[in-house]
Amino acid sequence: MALSSANFNKALEVGRPPTISRLFPHSKALLVSGKYIDNAMIAKGKAMTMAANGRSNFVIRGALMAAQRANAALIIEIARSEGGANAYCPVNYWNMAQQVDQACNELGITIPVAIHADHYGIKNENDLPAARIEIPTIFEFGITSIAIDASHMMDDKNLMANLDLNKFIPDWAGLETEIGEIKGNQGLSSAPEAVFLIQGLNAHNIFPNWIALNNGTTHGIEASGQGIQVELTAEIHQALLPYKVSGAQHGTSGNSSDRLRDITQKTKTTKANVATALQMISWGLEVNDYGNAILDADGNFKKVKGEGVTEEMWESMVAYADEKGWKGGNYKSLNLPFENKLLGQPKDIRERMCKRVEEFTYNMLLNVFNAGDTADLAVEAILKAGSHDPGPKAERIEDPADWTPEKIISRAAELDTDKGPEGDFDD
Repeated sequence: MALSSANFNKALEVGRPPTISRLFPHSKALLVSGKYIDNAMIAKGKAMTMAANGRSNFVIRGALMAAQRANAALIIEIARSEGGANAYCPVNYWNMAQQVDQACNELGITIPVAIHADHYGIKNENDLPAARIEIPTIFEFGITSIAIDASHMMDDKNLMANLDLNKFIPDWAGLETEIGEIKGNQGLSSAPEAVFLIQGLNAHNIFPNWIALNNGTTHGIEASGQGIQVELTAEIHQALLPYKVSGAQHGTSGNSSDRLRDITQKTKTTKANVATALQMISWGLEVNDYGNAILDADGNFKKVKGEGVTEEMWESMVAYADEKGWKGGNYKSLNLPFENKLLGQPKDIRERMCKRVEEFTYNMLLNVFNAGDTADLAVEAILKAGSHDPGPKAERIEDPADWTPEKIISRAAELDTDKGPEGDFDD
């Protein structure tokens, strides 16, 4: 559909959640529920969009410009480890919507964008009281979609944490849930544990847009080459068909374009998280075709001269990392102390940082993820619904009487699941 000015203005009027309308009453940025982004990918078929981890303002701007060029619906996100209370990124749960809204208005971005709180991590039951207080605040500041990630806990506690926190999530918001903490090829997810979680939520009238799995990938820099297990992912998605839940693919940065095309074509995935690749690309580091940073023989990153940050700035960043003892993926911690310094570079440097992100993201959206023209499908759905909430895409088919706390514990005890090794696997 050719998006007319009248249709766009109508979508702005009815499609933005009430929190967004209150925060940005005069805005022309189409910030929407994650539900609409998921639905647009489903409408196109065999399509997923990028969930760009906005670790910096440069990544946000570059991803938005790429999505505008591709006419693709987009997700901008930040994980709790990246942008929560103990953030290592300048972009966080409470300022991300503001940064996206500002950039959209400045750059003339008209595609629909969801603002996603990724990996809202619940490590144990002691995290729940604070989460009950904090989750409402991030929606007050413009979040339109959230991933409750209690995958660190056993299956019964994961389900019950999701049930507990759901009351603090607006009905209109996009929702992601997760099994199997992302640990590479250890602690792989299984169909029975995925079905257990989704059935238990379904029984309580909770219908997630996405489920994330540990399907063989990792956060950060992928060195093993193992990557996503496409067949396992497809098997789990097949088992979940009655519940109409899409897949969310985490840890894409270390996977080849061919493997990511397979995820798009052979599974029900509609959301692909990209974080480390965009960070490295914005800085001007040498990467392969799918964004994995290339290291020299000594394990150091290679800076492309004349790309990304200035050579002087990169030397300063490396020196700072050396002083802190940061290597490899731990360079992510440079985001917070260096954002203002990077913003203080000349305009042409700032623009080439964003442009590098734009070119990479545009290629991924159009030629790998098949997300081109999904923006129109999202707007069409908004106009059809005449609301900021398209409603759930599934319906209850499970009996709540079979999913009481006691029965949840009993059912979980029958699952044979491997959670993998202990450790810190957060991005």
